[in-house]
Amino acid sequence: MAEQKFDLVVIGSGPAGEAAAMSAAKKGMRVAVIERYSAVGGNCTHKGTIPSKALRHSVKQLMRYNTQPVFRALGEPRRLSFPEVMRTVNKVISYQVEMHTAFYARNRVDLISGEAKFRDANTIEVKLPDGATEIISAARFIIATGSRPYRPADVDFTHPRVYDSDSILDMQHTPHSIMIYGAGVIGCEYASIFAALGVKVDLINTRDSLLEFLDDEISDALSYHLRDMGVTVRHREEYAKVVPGDSGVIMEMQSGKRIHADALLWCNGRSGNTGTLALENVGLEANHRGQLSVDEHYCTEVENIFAVGDVIGWPSLASASYDQGRAVADAIAERGHRVIEDAPTGIYTLPEISSVGKTESELTAAKVPYEVGRALFKHTARAQISGERVGMLKILFHIETREILGIHCFGAEAAEIVHIGQAIMKQPAPNNTIDFFVNTTFNYPTMAEAYRSAALDGLNRVARL
Repeated sequence: MAEQKFDLVVIGSGPAGEAAAMSAAKKGMRVAVIERYSAVGGNCTHKGTIPSKALRHSVKQLMRYNTQPVFRALGEPRRLSFPEVMRTVNKVISYQVEMHTAFYARNRVDLISGEAKFRDANTIEVKLPDGATEIISAARFIIATGSRPYRPADVDFTHPRVYDSDSILDMQHTPHSIMIYGAGVIGCEYASIFAALGVKVDLINTRDSLLEFLDDEISDALSYHLRDMGVTVRHREEYAKVVPGDSGVIMEMQSGKRIHADALLWCNGRSGNTGTLALENVGLEANHRGQLSVDEHYCTEVENIFAVGDVIGWPSLASASYDQGRAVADAIAERGHRVIEDAPTGIYTLPEISSVGKTESELTAAKVPYEVGRALFKHTARAQISGERVGMLKILFHIETREILGIHCFGAEAAEIVHIGQAIMKQPAPNNTIDFFVNTTFNYPTMAEAYRSAALDGLNRVARL
């Protein structure tokens, strides 16, 4: 077979790879995307963002049915098994694959199924599903191979009671109890999902508090509501040994504790998917977690090979990966570069969390004079109508300039609500101040109205100084 030649080859079809490919194609480049699996979308579509959020949505609907008086009048509380909920999730995944596959055809991007391996800096070989090998050359390459759950060698993931955040989606039963090792974003999300399904959850956190990158008040609220759902949160614990058996899994802790559950969900870190790329053939080396280092243009140490998305590490968000993909296409086309900063954090626990900008701890450490405006959801008419009374909106702003410095939201639709504050934060001065929310008319009743309440609360504090 003749060697195929392209201007750009993208390895991986997740958010970063797709965004890079589409953007480059629109700039006139001949682009190919190599995807090792039979369907596009990467981990985001098949194992991570989409399935876990679709799973959460179904569980949230079940919670609403079981807790709202209007539904309780229809009969006793309902229970759903984990496999029953997953059937809805799989429909969403199918829709996503169909939609994203159409993007490649519409933009005339060649989509090649197979596993890529570098021969040199301008050539890869792709092992096709039928076992044949295809040689592809390009002026530039983008590595967007994503990540997978980290699996320590001393934990037996072949055991039917031991799962990671990928394999948990294939679980064919609903355990009575589950322990989740790792209280990062994924661990906290699954803890709330399983607790809402009526599963007894032990959430084991190796750190001092949950999600330490969050504002302290939001982290405390998450901890409180997880415990209120029945989750046992264990801080400052590290495992010594995992002992799976026919009747469950025992985790022996370094502290001497022994925790037992029907199943174990391991959520402690992720590794970049670089092990099969033969990076040594181009002089690249990934770190111990399989991640690649890049410069401000997302270029690796090899001048024509770039990397974006989870494979370069933090922030490992689908939203940031999309932006990185577009940014690297701009850099390759020599149309300048964009620095992806202040990406909002969306955490889909029950209730959900979202934030953008600085936290109180960061502002205090930097000795920035700031004040806080808060609005509790239970005081808004829309939350009272919908029954979503748990949560709050928090605005941090500079005392003197009134510039908005941070937005932190906890509660229903937090990941949507935060974007209103983000949009104002991004405006040039003097349009980026808290006064916008006082001087703007909001629809009533809406959750967005919480911005006005929080702004008035904050400005009242300043007036008293």
